[in-house]
Amino acid sequence: MKDCAEFRKITHEYICGKNAPFQSCHASSVAALRDGSIFAVWFAGSKEGADDVGIWGAQRRGGVWGQPHILAQRDGVPHWNPVLFVRPDGSVMLFYKTGREISSWQTQFMISTDNCRSWSQPRELVPGDRGGRGPVRNKVITLSNGRWLAPASREDGEWRCFADYSDDQGATWHKSNEVFAGLRKEYSINPDHKDIPVSEQSYSGRGVIQPTLWESKPGMVHMLMRSSEGSIFRSDSEDYGTTWCPGYATCLPNNNSGIDVAKAVDGRLFLAYNPVGLNWGPRCPLKLACSEDNGVTWRDVLTLDDEPGEYSYPAIVSHENSLLITYTYRRIDIAFWKLDLA
Repeated sequence: MKDCAEFRKITHEYICGKNAPFQSCHASSVAALRDGSIFAVWFAGSKEGADDVGIWGAQRRGGVWGQPHILAQRDGVPHWNPVLFVRPDGSVMLFYKTGREISSWQTQFMISTDNCRSWSQPRELVPGDRGGRGPVRNKVITLSNGRWLAPASREDGEWRCFADYSDDQGATWHKSNEVFAGLRKEYSINPDHKDIPVSEQSYSGRGVIQPTLWESKPGMVHMLMRSSEGSIFRSDSEDYGTTWCPGYATCLPNNNSGIDVAKAVDGRLFLAYNPVGLNWGPRCPLKLACSEDNGVTWRDVLTLDDEPGEYSYPAIVSHENSLLITYTYRRIDIAFWKLDLA
């Protein structure tokens, strides 16, 4: 890894270290809190989808990560894909999925009003929902009109994305139209895909899932989507995420693994992704790309990891003049980067 012109300072750390209190971890989220600390969450247990998997978290204060600890766990019920959201008043929402079958996930949430030191009891985001409303993996964004917009997707049948939006500070949520990939080409799959330790449920799926969002100007919102088609897909909205155009392929490769985008304070977009154009292809390398034309063209600006192993499911947020990034490091740790923009 070499410093590049985009960044004036680079910090690279590992959250758990050599004595992680679990066998496997995955799917992190990160947030900068009002008190100046940083909080990260992920799911962990014996393996993805196992009954002992819960939601874990750790806090970074004064440049040091505290001990990882369990935030949510219920015996016999796998937990998945936690997402942090710092609300306008500084309190923090933690969303996560529960359930053995991805197609029947429930979305739970908890709230912290003391910078993630303590949490409320879990509640359903949309009472009675099965399939997973709200953010499926990537962060909620606050739009210019105050609307909260959550990137969501479903995996029953053909995979598809949508947005969940709230205009009343999270009291109620409304679902947009669904965005499909428009599958046309012959389907192919990496014959070595079973080396990737994901839930067996995922291998048979096809389409687009796990979108990531940004707003380019008032009302104009965009999503990039993970896909099974060898490339990242995109959709656009002109009405604050209420309706979306059909999904279309971009020039960016995708290995059917998670991506995330953040819009920096200067308007540049930064995308963390695996630049591998093979369905269930290797989750290595993991790179950071930059766009200065609202996602039309991209250039890689930093390699986050390129040694043999899995580096996946990046989460990226913009905070002041910095980018905060976490991701799965070989399923044994969560990597953290802080990039101060030049």
